[in-house]
Amino acid sequence: MSWQRFLEIEALSDIGISIGILLLFLLFRKIFTKYIFKLLLRLSKKARTEFISHVFLSFEKPVQWLFIIIGINVAAKYFPYFNEDMALFRSLVRASLIFLVSWGLFNLSSVSSLVLTRVNKKYNMEIDRILIPFLSKAIRIVIVVISFSIIIEEFGYKVSGLVAGLGIGGLAVSLAAKDALANLFGGIVIITEKPFSIGDWIKTPSVEGVVEDISFRSTKVRTFAQALVIVPNATLANENITNWTKMGKRRISFDLEVDYNTSKEKLKLAVERIDNMLRNHPDIHQETILVSFDKFSTNGFSIFLYFFTKSTVWAEHLRVKQDTFFKIMDILESLEVKMALPSTKMYFAESGRSQEKEHILMNKQTDA
Repeated sequence: MSWQRFLEIEALSDIGISIGILLLFLLFRKIFTKYIFKLLLRLSKKARTEFISHVFLSFEKPVQWLFIIIGINVAAKYFPYFNEDMALFRSLVRASLIFLVSWGLFNLSSVSSLVLTRVNKKYNMEIDRILIPFLSKAIRIVIVVISFSIIIEEFGYKVSGLVAGLGIGGLAVSLAAKDALANLFGGIVIITEKPFSIGDWIKTPSVEGVVEDISFRSTKVRTFAQALVIVPNATLANENITNWTKMGKRRISFDLEVDYNTSKEKLKLAVERIDNMLRNHPDIHQETILVSFDKFSTNGFSIFLYFFTKSTVWAEHLRVKQDTFFKIMDILESLEVKMALPSTKMYFAESGRSQEKEHILMNKQTDA
């Protein structure tokens, strides 16, 4: 057998070994995914904290790709037509490992909101609900920036030179990213001033609804029609914001008109009983209750009512409002006091004497 023939057979043998090693690591990858990883995940669920399970889930895909990278690295040592000590190949391998670690940490940082929420509850650190998603996103950005800088340095690029190059075009970038920067600073204003938090019911000239999420660029608000409105932070930071969730109590105010045929004694008694009913109502806030004969209106005596419900929840507020209205109706009925209706009076001259005819217009009174 000639020496050349021997070398060809040896080369084919090395190629076969190289392919076999790669296939072996692919088999290891499948075994790990199907058996070992599921076992580890099952054991982690028995732990007292969910964090370990999140770690395994975050690094599941990176570890699967790790088997492939290790397999390629080992197989390259036996491949006859490839120099595994080549600088570019070594840099690619190291960069791939850095990328996999960064990938796993990036996935793990997505659950940092959960971790921060648990830490907040356990140690009473009073981390605002707005700040938690911002911290989570900031951690992810830091991971991306650090991993990117390490990877480009593996290929011989200096981060300092890249930063200097960005500084030269800083003016153009700042002009192009003017709106993005405005939204970012608007988000910072929302965090620091805390006009609202996630879950609050807010009203602005742009939108009214419940805050679902706050990001670096915008705030997501779910309207009561279930539409999702995304408002730039720069817009919200420059608008008047009414936070209905921050109400300690909710107002009810209206004028109650009773018929002019009501006597003064019955009118005084009606005012006293309505005031007493409100002051003994368990769902009415007792700090401010005003019930007073206020004015002579067009259709009757006007009683002014001004008070607050303890609950600010709309459905509960309406329930208490309805209950007080029914009780007011009972008080008026017990005193035989009629509510005034819009009416007109017309006078006709007939045979030297005037005859009065009253036409009652049955118009529905509106709630103040």
